[in-house]
Amino acid sequence: MSLIKSISGFRGTIGGSIGMSLTPFDVVSIASAFGSWCLKRHKKDKNSISIVLGRDTRKSGSIISSLVSNTLQSLGINVVDIGITTTPTLSIAVIQEKAHGGIMITASHNPSGWNALKLFNENGECICASSITQILETERLGIYDFATESNLGSYQLSKLDYIEEHIKLIMALPIVATHNKLNKFKVALDGVNSTGGVAIPKLLHAFGINKIIELNCIPNGDFTHNPEPLPHNLVQLQNLVKSESCDLGIAVDPDVDRLTIIDENGNFWGEEYTLVISADYVLKNNPGHNTVSNLSSTNALNDVTITHGGLHYVSPVGEAHVVAKMKEINAIIGGEGNGGVIYPELHFGRDALIALAIVLTYLGESKKTASQLRSNFPDYYMNKHTVHISDDNTFNTYLNKIKNTYKKHKIITEDGLKILFEDGWILIRKSNTEPIIRVFTEAKSLKRCEEISSQLLQIFFL
Repeated sequence: MSLIKSISGFRGTIGGSIGMSLTPFDVVSIASAFGSWCLKRHKKDKNSISIVLGRDTRKSGSIISSLVSNTLQSLGINVVDIGITTTPTLSIAVIQEKAHGGIMITASHNPSGWNALKLFNENGECICASSITQILETERLGIYDFATESNLGSYQLSKLDYIEEHIKLIMALPIVATHNKLNKFKVALDGVNSTGGVAIPKLLHAFGINKIIELNCIPNGDFTHNPEPLPHNLVQLQNLVKSESCDLGIAVDPDVDRLTIIDENGNFWGEEYTLVISADYVLKNNPGHNTVSNLSSTNALNDVTITHGGLHYVSPVGEAHVVAKMKEINAIIGGEGNGGVIYPELHFGRDALIALAIVLTYLGESKKTASQLRSNFPDYYMNKHTVHISDDNTFNTYLNKIKNTYKKHKIITEDGLKILFEDGWILIRKSNTEPIIRVFTEAKSLKRCEEISSQLLQIFFL
């Protein structure tokens, strides 16, 4: 059983012991701490604090939503419940409702059996590391000031379809356009039986695309495969694109902040290239601007940014870290190499819907197939491995051993260890979302990538 508290949210397995997994007691404790943090942060609005609440389709979602809602109301906070939705849509709703924060109940790419509370500030942004520290300290102390009966918060089930509102905002952006060519598009979609099966078809219809072959699009939370949108989990979608002669295959994670594209031949663009190709289109129309991605993302974004006269910057892994860096250097687009695109003109959050809208616009304007568009970009090869480590001491022992092994190379320690070579790099870091170590390797040839990866992994298994 696992319970992880990080910048990526409060995430755990369902069932088990208090403090060791995401039990009802832990949910109430987290909600109490976050609600108290919001009350303190917005004390001048103490009598009218509101928080937007949403969830994906996981089976534990409705129970957790009730626990969170009742806890917040008990603190005197008004709850606006937008129901089953996407994480980026919740961000939009926080802004539109002029709320003081938001809670999205989703474990994102984690398998069924997990759930989480993703916390957002009044700007609809994932809260930063320092705020997480404050919330954790509030939870540790457990000193809460619950409201009297006359001061309990209210509950409102939103009458607005915020997914529709989200799509309207996307379609109104200057960077997004529709093209007659898209009317003929045939698209296969894997919605992993979560909100992508609701939101993505609505966006496709807005582009005039009506030939949609839906796979796993019933929003019932029954994940028929591991929900992380990686190639080995999407073989059924890949085969469907080929057998049905589709122009495009689309996959998202359960909370729709990550996008994976499959071309008309059934080949994956590679999740790293969702951001790279989206950024290329934005930079074509806005040359000279800067971009940001995290330390585990491909160097291809750096290449594209330089081509368009801008500068590329990196941040530690985690949406909040990327957003902070984007604000610091005034980036026009950024994100993470897991298929998460952040386009600030809409909002500061990873958003598969805006990513797909930019990709569709690019395809329509270029009049190229998905494979032709992908072929315009430099190929980098990346391996991603996971290693299970029992505790922090073991991890630190490995880090020291790796540092010593690669001491002649440049090492970045901003987020785990990133070792730079002339023809590639390795990143070793603890996951924000699972009890594992992630090992990323990238190089310009598959052979070199596998060589670098193999050499490092031997250290873990000697």
